[in-house]
Amino acid sequence: MKKIAAIDVGLKRIGVALALAPSIVSPQEAILRINRDQAAQAVDLFLQTWGIELLVVGLPKGGSSSDEMERRIKHFVSLLSFSGEVIYCDEYGSSVEAKEMMQGITRQKRDGRIDSMAAKVILERYLGI
Repeated sequence: MKKIAAIDVGLKRIGVALALAPSIVSPQEAILRINRDQAAQAVDLFLQTWGIELLVVGLPKGGSSSDEMERRIKHFVSLLSFSGEVIYCDEYGSSVEAKEMMQGITRQKRDGRIDSMAAKVILERYLGI
């Protein structure tokens, strides 16, 4: 199996998840986004550390600001020095689903756990789990 990761690119944080086995996806600590270059370097380091070969990137489909967000996300991905395969996957509803999964587990803190859980949802959709 290829080593696969997913990212959920937000304006403040980037959620990150890994496929550890064909049916096991694990959210990782979110990357705080101070600026684009710093965030791109942090994502690159994460991808290199784990030896990722395939990156699944969440893209918003539909909604009033989806075109602008799609442009921003694709620009962010272009800043990465990642040389593996990049696949874009619809992220519609992943944050809502992540919040529902986290209810009762933690308070809704802005620590990035929901962002990484959204990345987990995106990766599970891609893998069909």
